[in-house]
Amino acid sequence: MSDATGIRSVEIAPKRRSRLADFFNRLVREKPLGTISGIIILILILVSIFADALAPYPYSEVHMLDRMQGPSAQYLLGTDQLGRDFLSRLIYGARISLLVGLSATTLNVVVAVLLGGTSGFLGGKLDLAVQRFVDAWMAFPGLLLLLTVMSIVGQGLLQIILILGIAGGIGGSRVVRGAVIGIKESDYFLAARAVGTPTTQILLRHVLPNIMAPLIIIFSINIGGVIITEASLSFLGFGLPASVPSWGGLLSREGRNFMEIAPWLAIWPGVFLTIVVYSLNMFGDAMRDLLDPRLRGGQGRYGTAVVKRKRGFLSRLLNPFA
Repeated sequence: MSDATGIRSVEIAPKRRSRLADFFNRLVREKPLGTISGIIILILILVSIFADALAPYPYSEVHMLDRMQGPSAQYLLGTDQLGRDFLSRLIYGARISLLVGLSATTLNVVVAVLLGGTSGFLGGKLDLAVQRFVDAWMAFPGLLLLLTVMSIVGQGLLQIILILGIAGGIGGSRVVRGAVIGIKESDYFLAARAVGTPTTQILLRHVLPNIMAPLIIIFSINIGGVIITEASLSFLGFGLPASVPSWGGLLSREGRNFMEIAPWLAIWPGVFLTIVVYSLNMFGDAMRDLLDPRLRGGQGRYGTAVVKRKRGFLSRLLNPFA
């Protein structure tokens, strides 16, 4: 393009924002509850990482003269029956709960993909055998099964991560299997098979990207469920050892035994568990809505839905009788 002087000018296209920036922009604009939940989760992660610096006292430091004191300037959330600062124990409990939740839920997803993905992709007698095993596993009461296994393997952080991770993954494999079977019936999957695409390439390019939505759902729902299950096992005395300050253990020991004379020992662990589990569920639901590849071109496409709504409004305004 040239002007009156004959000098050629170049139009510079506006710089396009990155996909990551578009994603966070959509998260804030379309999912305000998910954004708030994500901030709460980020705070939980930071508290867990910097627990040593944030805790005003060591979580096991005993002050017998300050037993069962209420919230004060010295002890912001009071003390327990041994005079230990309850805020410090809650901060370290956040680290334990987050570690158990993330580790066991990651193992959930791995087991679900290996078991359900392999079963649904290969099919046949292997699928039949695996599904009958999953049916038999899910027929047992979950908490009773976990209590039985934990009584055999004993208490410990590694034991509870492995047990909760494997048990949750077996139940979640049914969802992954259904998603894989649905993909196998799609036209693009059949076309890839027809042209001789290698199996590994089909798995990486067609199967895994399209089962990310159920995997996000499994992860987001199970991480809250794992934290609650760990709290339940610790509450019943089959979870983490008494020396580990988990939120479930705080509810079981200090909270249950002294809740009448020191109600803050039961209130604060319950409040933190409720907030964290709710935030994890809401954030996972928001991530599912934004990352689901089946929604691309509609609300799942970065900015497409907003542009279409704006164009529709302008067209109706300019030509209301169209």
